Amino acid sequence: MTRPPFPPVTERDIRIVSAQLGRPARDVVGIAARCACGAPTVVSTAPRLSDGTPFPTFYYLSHPAATAAMSFLEAAQLMVECTELLAADPDVASAYEQAHRDYLADRESIAVVPELDGISAGGMPTRVKCLHALAAHALAAGPGANPIGDLALERSSWSPEVCRCPDYGVDLPDPAGSTADESAAGA
Repeated sequence: MTRPPFPPVTERDIRIVSAQLGRPARDVVGIAARCACGAPTVVSTAPRLSDGTPFPTFYYLSHPAATAAMSFLEAAQLMVECTELLAADPDVASAYEQAHRDYLADRESIAVVPELDGISAGGMPTRVKCLHALAAHALAAGPGANPIGDLALERSSWSPEVCRCPDYGVDLPDPAGSTADESAAGA
């Protein structure tokens, strides 16, 4: 979990995110969450892209297995269930409103974009529109920061604690800190 300010993004991170997305990564300002193996899971994107386009999705889920799991939950109608939960439970609705304010503050700590005033992501603060964005926020901000993101992660078949990364073609450190090549060589 990482909220702004972020450590510098490495070229290796950009190569992995590009492989995850299947296109060049753009305007990444930080890696907000990582897989158990160290690969990026959530990227933070500049609120205004280099071409001038406002970009509201500050926390962007990039990990292929995580995005697939969120897509599965969306297809299974979890967004409908969560929207009903917001209407029925004032405590969840209040926590979701706070998540919205925290999301805006995190993004605005990087840049204030007038066109995005009051707009966060995922349908916050009143509805559930995108589990990918809400799970990304929960992963970046930590447990308890986004109740709907937390719920999606709890219901998910994916976990950031279990690596299910494909081979990105980039050396990743193992949990002990050596690269895959060093481990194979016995270093």
